Amino acid sequence: MIGRVGVRCDAGAGRGVGHLVRCVALAEELRGRGVEVSFLGDLAGSAWARAQLLARGLPLVPAPAAPGRLAELVGDLRLDVVVLDSYDLAPGTGARVRRTGAAVLAIVDGDPLGQEADVYLDQNLGAELRPFPLLAERLAGVRYALLRDSVRRLRRTAGPRGDVPRVLCFFGGTDSAGVTPAWAEALVATGVPFRATVVSPRPFAADGPITVIPPTDRLPELMSEADLVLTAAGSTIWELLYLGVPAALTWVTGNQLIGYEALVGGGIAAGLGPAPGAVATEMLTRLLADPALREEYGRRGSGLVDGKGRERVADALLALR
Repeated sequence: MIGRVGVRCDAGAGRGVGHLVRCVALAEELRGRGVEVSFLGDLAGSAWARAQLLARGLPLVPAPAAPGRLAELVGDLRLDVVVLDSYDLAPGTGARVRRTGAAVLAIVDGDPLGQEADVYLDQNLGAELRPFPLLAERLAGVRYALLRDSVRRLRRTAGPRGDVPRVLCFFGGTDSAGVTPAWAEALVATGVPFRATVVSPRPFAADGPITVIPPTDRLPELMSEADLVLTAAGSTIWELLYLGVPAALTWVTGNQLIGYEALVGGGIAAGLGPAPGAVATEMLTRLLADPALREEYGRRGSGLVDGKGRERVADALLALR
């Protein structure tokens, strides 16, 4: 019987918070089943990320970078399973942890990055159709998408209301690439009426009908109330699909390109390209001016994520020992 799970992930100004958010969703499910969950990592530079653990009573233990030292910590904490969700881990970390007797679940976005695990999770759209370099158990596709309680209890409250669309623009809890101001300017450059809420960890002056707010726990509610969300193709996109909210996507890191191409190529989200420019402005202009076009994107995405992914992942994790 599995009683203790450790989640090895990081978040902060240079890393974003996507890994933490999806691991928090899994932790909520495990805690609901009576499993003790601890987070092992570094959340320096993101008070918002630290607050997510504090609010849920999830302990945070500083984790050493060296695989051998991490394995010692796993033994000291008497962990039954370790969840690895980080691009910064040294190759071989999973193998070293497994030698302690703990099972390993590795959350990946395509490439396993040299990590050995008992089971792999890739929640990206179409992941189940892509080849995987290892002969190992894999939970693949959006049916395994990890959603937080704060998202699963919501339903979309938006829809075309009047002539001025409500836009939500955000790039994670830290905006690690610093792109938020430029995308706010891209909205203004359309010349089309809108009202926008822009979430940014760093305040900035914005022209036009834009309200800039800091990272907030109300993000799920803001998503459900929006007519259009402008964001990167990170882990939040699965929350948007669950809610059925129309999305206009870019990408800020290479690992997000997998999701971007699948979603935009499948006509499930509007594609803006890698940076604000003429192509992005033209697409945003069309989306802001055409409620039917926006709602068609929302309709195509709605239902792809059923909100039960974390239950399926927890079932697999608890079957490891």
